[in-house]
Amino acid sequence: MKQIILFFTAILFLATSCQNQSTTSNTSTLEGFADSLFQANVDSAQIAGGAILVYQKNKLLLDKSYGYASLELSTPMPADAIFEIGSVTKQFTAAAILKLVEERKLSLEDDFTDYLKYDTKGRIITINQLLNHTSGIPSYTEIPEFGSLMVQQFPRDSMLRLLEQKEFLFEPGEAMIYNNSAYFFLGLIIEKVTDQSYEEFLQETFFTPLGMNNTHYSSMTEVFKNKVYGYNYSPGGLQQKDYLNHLWPYAAGSLCSTTSDLLEWMKALHEKKLLSRDLYQSLVSPETLNDGTQIRYAKGLVNFSNFGHQSIAHGGGINGFLSETRYFPEEDLYIICLVNTIGPKGANYFAEEITWNLLDKIPAKAKQPDIDLKELEGTYTGAARGRNLSIVVKSDGDLITWQYLGRNNLDTLKTYIGNYRWMVDNDIICFKIGEFRMDNPYAYYIFKKDK
Repeated sequence: MKQIILFFTAILFLATSCQNQSTTSNTSTLEGFADSLFQANVDSAQIAGGAILVYQKNKLLLDKSYGYASLELSTPMPADAIFEIGSVTKQFTAAAILKLVEERKLSLEDDFTDYLKYDTKGRIITINQLLNHTSGIPSYTEIPEFGSLMVQQFPRDSMLRLLEQKEFLFEPGEAMIYNNSAYFFLGLIIEKVTDQSYEEFLQETFFTPLGMNNTHYSSMTEVFKNKVYGYNYSPGGLQQKDYLNHLWPYAAGSLCSTTSDLLEWMKALHEKKLLSRDLYQSLVSPETLNDGTQIRYAKGLVNFSNFGHQSIAHGGGINGFLSETRYFPEEDLYIICLVNTIGPKGANYFAEEITWNLLDKIPAKAKQPDIDLKELEGTYTGAARGRNLSIVVKSDGDLITWQYLGRNNLDTLKTYIGNYRWMVDNDIICFKIGEFRMDNPYAYYIFKKDK
């Protein structure tokens, strides 16, 4: 009997040892990959520095910093560096609004002008439409005046007076164009309802209870330990970021944080510790347009199939900084990347590389087109983010080509998935009668065929 017990103990020890060796091997392989990836881009001056955190099934697989917090002082990136996180702020704003819904202080179906003075020219726009970028109000970061406004100091409601003079991009609920104005408005609504500043409400509701001691509203004057400098990439070398008054990014993009604080936030959020189950589902469930079309933006988060893997995510960009937060529910996987450089090798680039180092892409299955491609030819025009665009569509045998009018790049739609739809990476190009529709997790553009 004693021999049998010893035998099974030895087997259990061997299994545990192999499992630990496998975990250690996987972790060291991931670390080596990340080290090579980041160091190559620091050495080639693509980025000043960055931080990456990977957490899966209650295990920290990777938590490292690279490069420099200050190029001027040759200061290495500290272990818990504080970065500006840009539009990753939006998920905090959305969760704050849902906390107020939970407390019955407002409703998602309320007209936002119940709380703010704004001339919608007779249109009804709900708080929900602000949350999912379907209001049709132009984004203030895309208007010509913002270039000079972003360094100045005015009362925040002057932004409303400026925007209400602009034309709507589309009727509320008809399309989706990413909209910083909407989240600016949501910040004002939070302050109106709570009688607190936006940052005070977030501090009291989220940051303090979660122990997020390194997360705060960006300041142009206050000194924070481990807050890093931001830079811009240029072919001639990295440069200091442009000045920005943080009065304006506000509830759309003015928070600072660390990878470890963001992990605490994301775990609490997705483990449903911050919101009721129903409100959490509301937060992460993609919306529909007026015609019933499903988009892939929920509330401050996108939720879509990323090459076959459900991804609840959001990125951010602000002067000098790029950020990316990803949660894969089926794999219980969190990936958080922060970079202190605006340029082609941003946080999304590094998060992509890490993602597909850990997961396998599952491409869409292509079908043979069963439609007359000639009928889709033409020029389509419509509103996109910050501009109107025209797209020229032509057929070439069994393929469709398209390009933006006035540009040289020609794209071919190769992966037909049926019902007048093609996949281009994670984007979906769809044709409806007289329309070219571009479905991106962060946008749903509708271009009308020119007559």
